[in-house]
Amino acid sequence: MLVGISLMPHGNPVLEPEDEETAKLAGVLRRIGEAFRDVDSYVLISPHNVRMSDHLGIVMAEHLVSWLGFEGKELPGEWETDRELAERIYEATKDRFPVVDLHFASRSGRYSRWPLTWGELIPLQFLEKKPLVLLTPARSLNRETLIGFGEVLGGVIEESEKRIALIISADHGHAHDENGPYGYRKESEEYDRLIMQLINENRLDELPEIPEELVSKALVDSYWQMLMMLGAMRVAEFELKASAYACPTYFGMAGALWMRKP
Repeated sequence: MLVGISLMPHGNPVLEPEDEETAKLAGVLRRIGEAFRDVDSYVLISPHNVRMSDHLGIVMAEHLVSWLGFEGKELPGEWETDRELAERIYEATKDRFPVVDLHFASRSGRYSRWPLTWGELIPLQFLEKKPLVLLTPARSLNRETLIGFGEVLGGVIEESEKRIALIISADHGHAHDENGPYGYRKESEEYDRLIMQLINENRLDELPEIPEELVSKALVDSYWQMLMMLGAMRVAEFELKASAYACPTYFGMAGALWMRKP
């Protein structure tokens, strides 16, 4: 059963907040961890793991190992894949969507290992260690495909006897600072403001209507996995419990928690 959904950033500032807005965001992330303390597994969708232009990835490797931090921030640790759930997701989607089952070195056993990046490691710092399934989005797939995959994903989770939480790793506009690596673009502010409005006003169904030009110019890495999230959300009714936004550097970060309505 899908018990809850969260949107979690993957920027280093949430680990050691230096301003009030980022501290508030970190508080929401801790609340997400508390809300998901009793789940059995996570499904984590990350934009910073294996990158494929036109295929969605389902990681099957048994052991998920810390490998690549961001800007020198190392976060060691090892997590286990919920292989049963991963295989169910793959079997349910492989004939309908462009998905790939991903292994490395060995298909099982001690050498079946897969690297984790900051895109997964930072959200995981706020969550109790549980088995998980790592999925990756594809930016060239159309919106209907991403939403449709999310709907099937939500159905698989819903049919499971396990209590499962869906984690969406996402940062938003990356051009908020003229001195940052991508300079300044007004579209980053516009996109981030719109995303927070859709979250806080319960208007996520409007996500597919965001103009492609805005998504592109805002330099985001959140849109595609949020479309997958939107599809998964349709299996039940969810209520927003907390949200926060911060932009302490050149990119925007948001956190949000939705819990299933009784």
